[in-house]
Amino acid sequence: MTKAYEFLKSHKMTAEDVNMKEVVNAFLSEMAKGLAGQESSLLMLPTYIEADGEVKANDPVVAIDAGGTNFRAAKVYFDDNLKLVTENIQKGKMPGVDEELSKADFFDTLAGYMSDYKKVSDKLGFCFSYAAEIFPNKDGKLLEWSKEIKAPEVIGRMIGKELLAAMGTPEKQLVLMNDTVSTLLAGKAARAIKTYDTYIGFILGTGTNTSYIEANCNITKTDGLNMEGSQIINIESGAFTLAPRTDIDLAFDNTTKNPGRYAFEKMFSGGYFGGLCTEALKTAAKAGVFAEPSAFENMEELSTEQVNNYVHGIEAAKSVLPGVFTHESDKLIAAEIIDGLIERAAKLVAANLAAVILQTGKAKLHEKPVLMTIEGTTFYKLHNFRTLFENYLNDFLSGENKRYYEIVEVENSSLLGAAIAAIVN
Repeated sequence: MTKAYEFLKSHKMTAEDVNMKEVVNAFLSEMAKGLAGQESSLLMLPTYIEADGEVKANDPVVAIDAGGTNFRAAKVYFDDNLKLVTENIQKGKMPGVDEELSKADFFDTLAGYMSDYKKVSDKLGFCFSYAAEIFPNKDGKLLEWSKEIKAPEVIGRMIGKELLAAMGTPEKQLVLMNDTVSTLLAGKAARAIKTYDTYIGFILGTGTNTSYIEANCNITKTDGLNMEGSQIINIESGAFTLAPRTDIDLAFDNTTKNPGRYAFEKMFSGGYFGGLCTEALKTAAKAGVFAEPSAFENMEELSTEQVNNYVHGIEAAKSVLPGVFTHESDKLIAAEIIDGLIERAAKLVAANLAAVILQTGKAKLHEKPVLMTIEGTTFYKLHNFRTLFENYLNDFLSGENKRYYEIVEVENSSLLGAAIAAIVN
């Protein structure tokens, strides 16, 4: 048993300390409570967006993507062959990342980004990657920020209405959706030639979230739905609170802007994983795990990119971690601690998606799997993450839980999905 493993085990931070069946069952229970309007860490937000609308050719819309750190907009349409055409993509920094903004400053910044698109179309599809309650008119009210965005006056405001007012175009139609909803729609469109039993959208980048298609008859908290229909549900899975958190998870959580909120994503998403690793390494140093513990005393919080480069063996010019070690043994211990946390992360994410697959009640036949459209650099780039994730997921989805799935990545999925939603809804 290595020093790194002993340390992680002493703090119950190994993948072995995650009972996947218990996490899956807890996730399913929270989903059921959220759909029924009972107290739950999973908001289970109805989107009023169906996944079955038909795409129309030569119907230009404005697609908008407000992600973790970036804002993008583009003119989007489908040509005569229903091939996606994207023109005039513009990018900017998401307001509220670097400094706290007032409501007026926040929406004025977004409106400034949109100045070139006022005459493109009267239809806008807005992929908004934050928790918002969606209304039947498909606008949404911001419930809370995640990913460290600092614009508190925006909370409780109708995002589409405020943006259109700031643009001076209140008459336009805007469909607001989460990035996982956009991702789900983009995957469905990209794989239209094959039949799938159902669809899931999953993001693991700066933050994390999941969406899936739920039968309206199961959404008992919402009145007036067509009981024969279905719609996409935005789970807000990053807010799940029943995963097994440790003393190190809690200590790191207390250093973030909103302690206690979005606890699940703070265990593995890209906006937080580097900070969690930093907390673990410093705790290990204080416990005497390293030969030279003083090297960690004044170390600044590492980014996810830095810790990932380290375990990949990439000593990037701006990376802090390689330079703190003078003992070869310490280098290996640090890498093993980070890799151990990556494996735990993979098991937690596998539990998240296993629960959602089971909730659909579908994908029991090999010829009709669930299509999971997955986006985010953390999922695809974190050291060994996808391999570990699929190992845990496949192991769980066997026996009585046997389900079939495929994974697809779609370029510009947030913009594509936003465009599809604007065209078909």
